[in-house]
Amino acid sequence: MAAPQGTTAGAGPDGTEPAGAVPAPPVIAVVGPTGSGKSDLAVSLALELDGEVINADSMQFYRGMDIGTAKITEAERRGVPHHLLDILDVTQEASVSDFQQQARALIADIHGRGKRAILAGGSGLYVRAALDVLDFPGTDPAIRRRLEAELESAGAAPLRARLESVDPVSAGRLGDARRIIRALEVFELTGRPFSSFMPTREYHQPAVQIGLEVDREELRVRLARRVHAMVDSGLLEEVRKLDAGGLRLGRTAPRALGYAQFLKVLDGESDAAQAAEETIVATRQFARRQLTWFRADPRIHWLDWQDPELVAKAAALCGAG
Repeated sequence: MAAPQGTTAGAGPDGTEPAGAVPAPPVIAVVGPTGSGKSDLAVSLALELDGEVINADSMQFYRGMDIGTAKITEAERRGVPHHLLDILDVTQEASVSDFQQQARALIADIHGRGKRAILAGGSGLYVRAALDVLDFPGTDPAIRRRLEAELESAGAAPLRARLESVDPVSAGRLGDARRIIRALEVFELTGRPFSSFMPTREYHQPAVQIGLEVDREELRVRLARRVHAMVDSGLLEEVRKLDAGGLRLGRTAPRALGYAQFLKVLDGESDAAQAAEETIVATRQFARRQLTWFRADPRIHWLDWQDPELVAKAAALCGAG
């Protein structure tokens, strides 16, 4: 991922305050399912509280993935600075640990300039990486290659047995071979079980999370309309252009909602109408998973997405800048 903006006075690059400094205000995070209006609320809060927005939607990191991700336009930003949009090529892989470093550096920079930092996005792990005490173990390509060779020659059973002996918690939770390899890699690299790196609900620095409470049936209708609007706005041509630029070479971008379905249209395996319906189904399923994820966090303050006083109520929760 691209390098973040530098930090300025008031806080270190990890977002912590030096001794004697005036405490920074809480980080604000606007969360909820796709299509619930997170981007609009984040912009309104930024205007109300003199803030800047940090994108926490992993698919909006990618340049050129605009229509299919409902990326906020320049006009919709209403002059509010936005960070961590359009920072990756589609051939690059998004990294939660890189995002954590960048987001925290940006938070420190924004707060150091006397403004409010507002995270906005529905990628739950990315939000938690920015807000919570969460360590990411490193990687070792040599260990990874050796474990992958073992998988190729002997299958997953010996690897799973080894994981059960050193990290039974992860062994009971992880199903596919790729994750088993990752857990063994982490253990060899750090001497700690992979399960010990699981996040806890403890803020890295003060934060306020605002969740958008939706009417689920109305959201279903809205998501279908949004997908059809994307198709009408040229989603297939956007996918075609990105495909020519190496979309399929990436590990993350080609799996994005809409893009995976419309790549099949380019391959002659589907048509636009079928791809749109498949995208609607996948988007609704994704929204349900997002709601499950965010509902599990008791720290989130839920507000009605259609409340005419939504911005005022959200601003009150965040306090004055």
